[in-house]
Amino acid sequence: MSSELASKIAADLETRLSMTAQRRKRCSWNLTRYTYSQRDDGHDIDPLDKWIIDILVWIGWPEPTTSETDQNGSDSNYDEAPNDYSDRADEIAPSFDSLLLFVAHHVKEYLSERVAAGPLKAEDCRLILPIANEEEGDFYICRGEYDYYKSFGYTECGMFPLSCSVDRQAVLAHHCIVADIEIAAYEDELDGAVQRLVERTRTIFPNQHNRRFVWGLTTSSRTIHAYIFGPDGIWASTAMDISGAEGRLAFISLLVDWSLCPVDRFGFDSTVRYVLGKTAGDTYLEIDVHETDKDTGHVDKHTYYSKQCVGAAEHLFGPHARYFAASNSLESMDKPTLLIKDMWSTSSSDTVDDTHKSSFLNVLHAEFGQSSEFGGSFAQFVSTGPVYITRGDTVVVDSTDTAFVGLPDTSQIRQHGCTVTKWAGKMISAADNPSQVVIAIANAMVALNEAYEKCKILHGNLSDRAIQFQEMADGIKGVLGEFDYASYSGDGTGKVPEILLFQSIRNLERLVEPGARGMRSREHAQVLNTRLDDWESILYVICILGTFGINKMERDTCAQGDSDYPMIKTWSTNHPHSASRYKRDFMSSSRSFNSCITRCIRHEPLRRLAEDIHRVLFLHPECQGAMISLEGVDPLVLRDAFEEDIVEEFLCVVERHKQVALVTLSTTEATPTTEAEPIAGPSKKRKRKAVPTTTPMMTRSRASRSQPKV
Repeated sequence: MSSELASKIAADLETRLSMTAQRRKRCSWNLTRYTYSQRDDGHDIDPLDKWIIDILVWIGWPEPTTSETDQNGSDSNYDEAPNDYSDRADEIAPSFDSLLLFVAHHVKEYLSERVAAGPLKAEDCRLILPIANEEEGDFYICRGEYDYYKSFGYTECGMFPLSCSVDRQAVLAHHCIVADIEIAAYEDELDGAVQRLVERTRTIFPNQHNRRFVWGLTTSSRTIHAYIFGPDGIWASTAMDISGAEGRLAFISLLVDWSLCPVDRFGFDSTVRYVLGKTAGDTYLEIDVHETDKDTGHVDKHTYYSKQCVGAAEHLFGPHARYFAASNSLESMDKPTLLIKDMWSTSSSDTVDDTHKSSFLNVLHAEFGQSSEFGGSFAQFVSTGPVYITRGDTVVVDSTDTAFVGLPDTSQIRQHGCTVTKWAGKMISAADNPSQVVIAIANAMVALNEAYEKCKILHGNLSDRAIQFQEMADGIKGVLGEFDYASYSGDGTGKVPEILLFQSIRNLERLVEPGARGMRSREHAQVLNTRLDDWESILYVICILGTFGINKMERDTCAQGDSDYPMIKTWSTNHPHSASRYKRDFMSSSRSFNSCITRCIRHEPLRRLAEDIHRVLFLHPECQGAMISLEGVDPLVLRDAFEEDIVEEFLCVVERHKQVALVTLSTTEATPTTEAEPIAGPSKKRKRKAVPTTTPMMTRSRASRSQPKV
């Protein structure tokens, strides 16, 4: 059906383009874009003709014949395409919208007949329409700061019911948006449009909690490209040249496919559903979690309800882990009891193994469940398993294989899964004050040391999302979770998590290929994980929280001037070799650490704790520093011999800081802040800042991994 409809629409478009070009002189139309509402004889111009004129202004009028040229050789009857760079983007944006409207008009006519006849249901099809922004106009144009003659813009398209009028529409919810469209004035500015599209897409995953992948489009004076942003890279279509009939047919085919395809093809997760309320505070999420019975193999589906996303997918690439504080019923959403972790794990890692996910928490619960001191110090496991989606009449496991059907070169297979644990109360990244962070970290690290002493368990994935805390009548209790990458000491089975920000230097170097530049010895990369790697990770957690904020309010404020922290931002690179070199440099001495890192920590308690932990881990008298000597001696390998001494001093340091924090907490009142990001309610289309033309491009390895045809 889709190919037949696309061919009909393309044929009608070609006919109308030819007819309009031929009769514009004969009909004496005034074809300036903003004054063509009426012909010279007073009759209204048909909307289809308006859209056709817009498209012709974009793709260019046919070359004038000799009879249409005046004596001086100039065409006096044809509107010339704009020549100034500053006007070109202004011309492309409304023309692009007109092409969408032209296709939507035909789609509505054709599908409405099919729906009335019975073989097609109205809920199975939709219109793809341009989105109008009431605050900024129908499209947005930006002038480059450093070069006035470089202009660019963006618009958006969304999906709307078949009954909707064919016109620019205001969108009330971000999950109606199908794709962002970045506009380049000319072909040689297309790379800049791709850069801006990448930066805008980077903001979608943290703000739309039901996103599996994201579509995007770039358009210029002649070509359109479609892109799919997945967890491991970007797929790009071949160029669709809209100045030619073949390219126009290709783009129309894409729009028709979007009008008829299942909704999950737009990248939305059918197991995470927004339920819009009358106000933003009434909006919540329904989350389906599947659990497989080990004996019968039967899959049970449980639906939970959440108003709080306590951890968003902050990275463009990677597992896209999201955390929701949820409850079993609508009535108890304001008092969540469960933490749902939704993520895309690589199938080659142990994190996909459900037994691995649950085994460590079950061991810890069996060992410490009845302990008066450590009972409740570890997250309580509830369930884990893959996410199932419906594809036609079949229920299948959701993975990159099912999400990206027909796209070649998926570099690795990822499986979509959910893990449910008991919710403690708050993440340390949502604390009211630094004293809470210090106490929660101290309690969690003491408990982790006890887990090592009793069970020989290493955590392997300490981060700002691995530690929760519970405010109790007798104080604050830290709760440790995220044991997906845990291992037993000495068995060498521990995997390195994909998000490298908080990883220890040696864990980073385990990912570096042999012979990499600057790696003088492989000895330091071959050693097994130890407790010191976990202690080192907690140092990086403290530095990140102290620099960028211990809650959302502080992080939002800090985001306005994040260029003030260039040193610590080097840790966020996706290249383990670069991250390890930066960390070795910063950790090599107290002077380097203080001048590059701790000077940016905004909270004094966290700054002092970071300085003391750094001294314990990296300035031991027998193995000072972090830089490998010219002889290949690595102080991080030497310090393993002093592990017991370092751990003992580490525990003394955190206990001392904890006592200071308890005194501070008892004498000052905590300033209440927003605990977590609320689920976005119905609102007008999100307002965005223009991305400057100097935005850095993504790494070439990511961008050029594959360029198959969409």
